[in-house]
Amino acid sequence: MTSAASGATSTAPNEPAIRRLLRATEVDTRMIGMIGALALIWVGFNIYTLVQTGEGLFLTPRNLWNLSVQTSSIAIMATGMVLIIVMRHIDLSVGSIIGFVSTIIGVAQVHILPVYLGLDNPAIWVIAVVIALAIGAAIGAFHGSLVAYVGIPAFIVTLGGQLFWRGAAWWVTTGQTIAPLDDRFALMGGGPHGSIGATASWALAALACAGIVFGLYAGRQRRARFRFPQRPMWAEYVIAVVGCFVVLGATAIVNAYPWPERVAAKYAADNNIPVPEGGLYISTGYAIPVLIALVTGLVMTFLARRTRFGRYVYAIGGNPEAAELAGINTKRITVLVFALMGMLAGVAACIDSARLDSATNVLGQFDELYVIAAAVIGGTSLAGGVGTIYGALIGALVIQSLQSGMVLLGFDSAFQQMVVGVVLVGAVGLDTFYRRRTAKG
Repeated sequence: MTSAASGATSTAPNEPAIRRLLRATEVDTRMIGMIGALALIWVGFNIYTLVQTGEGLFLTPRNLWNLSVQTSSIAIMATGMVLIIVMRHIDLSVGSIIGFVSTIIGVAQVHILPVYLGLDNPAIWVIAVVIALAIGAAIGAFHGSLVAYVGIPAFIVTLGGQLFWRGAAWWVTTGQTIAPLDDRFALMGGGPHGSIGATASWALAALACAGIVFGLYAGRQRRARFRFPQRPMWAEYVIAVVGCFVVLGATAIVNAYPWPERVAAKYAADNNIPVPEGGLYISTGYAIPVLIALVTGLVMTFLARRTRFGRYVYAIGGNPEAAELAGINTKRITVLVFALMGMLAGVAACIDSARLDSATNVLGQFDELYVIAAAVIGGTSLAGGVGTIYGALIGALVIQSLQSGMVLLGFDSAFQQMVVGVVLVGAVGLDTFYRRRTAKG
């Protein structure tokens, strides 16, 4: 151990065990607060349903599996919204981009591509996804160009985009629903067939646990190379154990949710599988949209923390004038961030339309509010310069948990919107209080 490393492990006399644990593991206390709030929401809804119906309905494998699928598209877009807000901008158009992109790829899959490629061509879903990513990125880049080079505030640009692209979505389909979509494309929406099953889920969990251990080892090596203070070994073990416990626990939950009885029976009949007495039990496993969201979170975390682009984004958000004086091309970075946000909205459009197996111009309505709320609840400061990808993912889970719980309890949509509004304002208030307290400290 170097002297720097030993200095990192020194403790104050009579330091409380919890504070010592948090300091040694370098865990973000705000993240602990979000996880605590999430746990409180889950337990609260479960107790309420237990009292009302005699059975806890929230903390069940079925509901948690559905919750993960419903959260995926919001979580994907929230990772991009973090960078937008970090740069002191806002994007109110992402929900309308979802609606517009979904209508375009719906028309392409139903009316255009089959004419040239033939019905059930395996290339249809690939082309549809490429179209979605390209259109989303192009729209985002256009918005970013207006902000960066014309000087129009992002609020006005994206507010206009929200109205324009929602109208364009209706114009493409004249208000009609386009269905059904390509069978392979529909797998992106989840469902029994849009999941990877128990065996692949456990294999993925083992790989994730190995990745956690390797990441901790690589982090220690990197710190030693640059002579940074090291975490104590016991703290590394705690992080590894907790991380693997979460991964394995989540895997056990998704594998505990079986295919619906009718779907399993049809699958058995189609594949000449004998059905045992009591029915065929097939574990669902991780849904494909959830895996897409997790991969997006990992990629965006790497982009934000390990690349020059990410460092530039945070530098611009912290002090735009200083960043420009330092030689950073702030206009180019602005365009790229908005293009990235548009592309992520294109991914969300694929997931949402695949889950419904249809495309409609109202898809994604109000999603921009939930995405912004997820980023802010996750700790992204509207003042710019501060925000984390993992925080946005947890924030998206918080927002969707509130909605899912209220739907489970039969609350009407008006009340749901009221609750989300209160939570958003409360999150911004807490962020303001936290920044003032930090500045005084």
